[in-house]
Amino acid sequence: MLRQISEDVRANLKDRLRELRDAIRQGRHDSAGDTSHDIAGNLPPFPGRSLLGHAASAVDEALTIAESFVPHSRPLKVDGTTVKSLRAYFPQGDEDRQIGGERQFRRDMYYLTRAVLAGYGIDNPRVHEASFSAVHVAMRKRHADLLAAATADAASTDQVAAACAALLVECLNHRPVQPGEIGTGPAIAGDRSLDIRCLAPVVLACGLATKAHGTPEPDILEIAVLAAEVREDRIRQACAHANAVQELTPVLATLLAHLT
Repeated sequence: MLRQISEDVRANLKDRLRELRDAIRQGRHDSAGDTSHDIAGNLPPFPGRSLLGHAASAVDEALTIAESFVPHSRPLKVDGTTVKSLRAYFPQGDEDRQIGGERQFRRDMYYLTRAVLAGYGIDNPRVHEASFSAVHVAMRKRHADLLAAATADAASTDQVAAACAALLVECLNHRPVQPGEIGTGPAIAGDRSLDIRCLAPVVLACGLATKAHGTPEPDILEIAVLAAEVREDRIRQACAHANAVQELTPVLATLLAHLT
């Protein structure tokens, strides 16, 4: 229990530090971002204002140097090989294995979600890693039976699809992507369109990795994005249903069957 609390604290701390880093970068004197987001943007002009920008630049550069000396688990490249199976994310066994699976899950989901958003032209989204930690806990508590069936050696396509449907619903419920920080536009209009558009491909890719029983191909994520786009309307309708998991399962099962 104490170790899980420690993992939760770590994930929340990383989210807060990322937000601080983004704020500092927006305040750099050489930033090309929108000046309305400048940390001194609400202040009247004064001679020392430029000093704030230079100070932000100095802090940002100092943090960059510090990062180079700190070991981290950031993947060198985010693509289909980053995705793991449900068996890797929700392993059976002792507490060490389960905590390791949770850590791998939130790390991969964070980077995969950012990669999908970048593909839609959203370069600096605010994605909360701690939300994926909460998703992992919710899956173990609420959908243990679906996970057990989907991670079995002889799991069927429908069983994997059911677990993936539950995973997508939990991701949507915990809202790891914060839309207020990334603007608006036709590509992300609507209440849950952004969440569905970036999270459905990640979950589908996880299902494909589970079905593959091995190392996923590098193009699995790209394939999942295209497939989810084709069925986006159907996925959105299923997510709006009272029993979203039940409605989503056949949609994802069809996609998994066609792609494997």
